[in-house]
Amino acid sequence: MELLLGPELTRTRRELRAFADRVVAPLADRHDREQRLDPSVIRELAAQRLLAAELAPELNGRGMDPIALGLVMEELGRTCSSVRSLATVHGMVAHTIARWGSRAQRDEWLPRFGNGESLAALAVTEPGAGSDLAGVQTRAVRAGDDLVVSGDKRWTTCGQIADAFLVLAASDAGPIALLVRRDTPGLAIEPIRDMLGTRGSMLAALSLRECRVPATASIGRPGTGLSWIIATALDHGRFTVAWGAVGIAQACLEASLRHAMTRRQFGAPLVEHQLVRRMLSEMTASTRAARLLCLHAARLRQARHSDSIAETSLAKHVAARTAMQVAHDAVQIHGALGCSADSAVERHFRDAKIMEIIEGSNEMHQLHIADLALADLSEFDADLPALDAAREGAP
Repeated sequence: MELLLGPELTRTRRELRAFADRVVAPLADRHDREQRLDPSVIRELAAQRLLAAELAPELNGRGMDPIALGLVMEELGRTCSSVRSLATVHGMVAHTIARWGSRAQRDEWLPRFGNGESLAALAVTEPGAGSDLAGVQTRAVRAGDDLVVSGDKRWTTCGQIADAFLVLAASDAGPIALLVRRDTPGLAIEPIRDMLGTRGSMLAALSLRECRVPATASIGRPGTGLSWIIATALDHGRFTVAWGAVGIAQACLEASLRHAMTRRQFGAPLVEHQLVRRMLSEMTASTRAARLLCLHAARLRQARHSDSIAETSLAKHVAARTAMQVAHDAVQIHGALGCSADSAVERHFRDAKIMEIIEGSNEMHQLHIADLALADLSEFDADLPALDAAREGAP
């Protein structure tokens, strides 16, 4: 990786790994068991300016480029996917306000998001609207200088502790995105517990009953709430989840290598058995391939290339699928221990399944990837006549 990253990013990666091992890893099992994040981890993330790492230093971030941000998410995912979930959703809102928010919104919220004084969550999914966000039923109705918002939201990551929610709603002018404060009258928050994975991410259901917010709480112009505002947040989320999934795969690979070297069966370490070595080799190859796709997507984002969104979707799909397969093999290598709550790979296995669902299911991304492949083929076919003509005219 050093050849691909260069010396500066390699140092950053080592720093992030040391931080994750020191601060995050010791509490990961507790987060899963108690289904909540330890406040000390959030404080440490904020103190290291990693809570919203891509924000500028004057906004209490680090001004990290997409590659460095991806490394943050990989190391958090490697140690605790619930902590990575917080960093993802908090960053989704911060990134969206930084890009689309008004000057007043940026001045009020971004420094507080950077230093952890306020936490943010994305409230878009509803009982009847998941991947198809155009079908949201939450409505925002203009009432003088205010908007009156009513509806229900589900599966809001870190909704139990968030201070502000970026809410997607329908309006007479089209989809609208707006910030709703936690203390807004009419907003009720109900914890969701006992999920399959990322149990420490403190999910919540939101009930909005005639919540009155100022019209200035809307982000961007009415009508752009889904196609521009929320789309920006979701793209950021898919990018960070992809890197987090690579982190899960890396954690499972490292645990499996250590276990295979120390566990003996039939008179020899597991690592000397050919079928185990085959699994380890496939785990290594697929993890590195997924990381390279994430790195490719990061470089395109850094260059503001028009293909970055499509390549991010591809990276997220492959990384999520890789995390699930590598975690499956890790449990197999660990045997009964891998099925025990005393083993980290059991937690990683459950967390990996969540990666195949959040920020767009695998099936949704497959549809986008197929469209991308067809477009690439059409472009190639369109170039063939010109290439043939050039060859025929060549001396």
